Amino acid sequence: MKIVITMYKIGDIRERGIQMEKLQQSMYKLIVETSTRLPKDVRRAVARAKASESAGTRAAMSLSTITNNISMADVNVSPICQDTGLPTFKVKTPVGVNQLKIKAAIREAIVEATKDGKLRPNSVDSLTGKNSGDNLGEGVPVIKFEQWEKDYIDVRLILKGGGCENKNIQYSLPCELEGLGRAGRDLDGIRKCIMHSVYQAQGQGCSAGFIGVGIGGDRTSGYELAKEQLFRSVEDENPNEDLRKLEEYVMENANKLGIGTMGFGGETTLLGCKVGVMHRIPASFFVSVAYNCWAYRRLGVTLDAESGDIKDWLYQDGEEIDFSKEQEEVEVKSETREVVLQAPITEEQIRELKVGDVVKINGRMFTGRDAIHKHLSENDAPVDLDGQIIYHCGPVMLKDEDGNWHVKAAGPTTSIREEPYQGDIMKKFGIRAVIGKGGMGPKTLAALKEHGGVYLNAIGGAAQYYADCIKSVDGVDLMEFGIPEAMWHLSVEGFTAVVTMDSHGNSLHEDVDKSSLEKLEQFKERVFA
Repeated sequence: MKIVITMYKIGDIRERGIQMEKLQQSMYKLIVETSTRLPKDVRRAVARAKASESAGTRAAMSLSTITNNISMADVNVSPICQDTGLPTFKVKTPVGVNQLKIKAAIREAIVEATKDGKLRPNSVDSLTGKNSGDNLGEGVPVIKFEQWEKDYIDVRLILKGGGCENKNIQYSLPCELEGLGRAGRDLDGIRKCIMHSVYQAQGQGCSAGFIGVGIGGDRTSGYELAKEQLFRSVEDENPNEDLRKLEEYVMENANKLGIGTMGFGGETTLLGCKVGVMHRIPASFFVSVAYNCWAYRRLGVTLDAESGDIKDWLYQDGEEIDFSKEQEEVEVKSETREVVLQAPITEEQIRELKVGDVVKINGRMFTGRDAIHKHLSENDAPVDLDGQIIYHCGPVMLKDEDGNWHVKAAGPTTSIREEPYQGDIMKKFGIRAVIGKGGMGPKTLAALKEHGGVYLNAIGGAAQYYADCIKSVDGVDLMEFGIPEAMWHLSVEGFTAVVTMDSHGNSLHEDVDKSSLEKLEQFKERVFA
């Protein structure tokens, strides 16, 4: 028996010399560009949403803040959103390329980008809660390799934050769906699942968003297929005619739900829908949906397989939208009040606020996320929080040569995770306001009414806009929880947010949820045979 061994020269990336150095540099450039600059297809989708929104609304104000933030990230070369997610790479290599070396180069580039403040340290030990500080850890970053017969390397990266990741959802058909009734094992049942997935996300995933849908597979491969759809271009056309019609249907009708940007209500709820399909076993029929926020940070490059140099950038075809040329202050309708608050805040000031008021904050606020809320529920606070503001935020921070901290990105995180703690903590420490995104639940709403508190919704993903409002970092406590989870003391000016839950029992989030559910019910009848 004759055994033939073929030696491949194409793409032979050597251990020493300029090849590995160049490859690492190329991966660093990809990471920085993905984190700080939205691709052209996504910018065009955001521009279309802004053009379609009714002038003078909270949604229009939010979209103006978003486009301003995109422009600021371009100029500052800083993260568009402070939650740079779990970096996920898709790598296609010629046969014979040493994938271990590519993985090593990616990991080194991740460490460098984290050190430079282009990524937030997001890798946390699931058992101990300890943050590695460099975005490395067991299974992090995610790198998926595939071989192909072309003579170059294709690397694609997506940075998908936790707020939108937590709104992923998977359906097992047949099932009963709120507002839509029974979804069967057919194209129409799939349609209902996709529409429901947009409804259930509300504003918590930083709408307006994008969705990738995977039909079939098992629970794992179905989600992988859904996420794979997010690597498609926003403006491509599905080659499968049935799926093309389904994508068009969803894009036309999901925006009739009235959820809008940040869940404030409005004309645009969904910016893109991409659907893929794979085979399944007879007993299982899964529809998996991967939700992505408006800050759709997905880019790619092709690399010379021998030198590691970047040959081409992907997702950068077509018109470039320069949002810096069209920035303006968007005022909301005259019936909406604008109120300036100076911390510390009194109960009397809070009781005067109503849902819909636009608040501009000056003075001090303190960040607090999951670890802080758990800590405060069991311990004393490290500072006096009476009359103060808690900001649900895990900023990107860098320390200068003199040991002073500077904020590089500081948008809000999704607040609903703090629902078990928030009301009790506000009453325990006298906190008067919390800032976050996506709203909170009935326990917090009841506490706001009883205690005299307010929930303020900041614009999700607007990390550069809000970093610009932070004039100094005056201290930090509980750094043992890691940079994102520590309690940072921030001095702010003109920090803008919208009252969406007040001390009178009113909640914009409840209102939008109820009205969008009523609108969802109109899509109950069969559409696809």
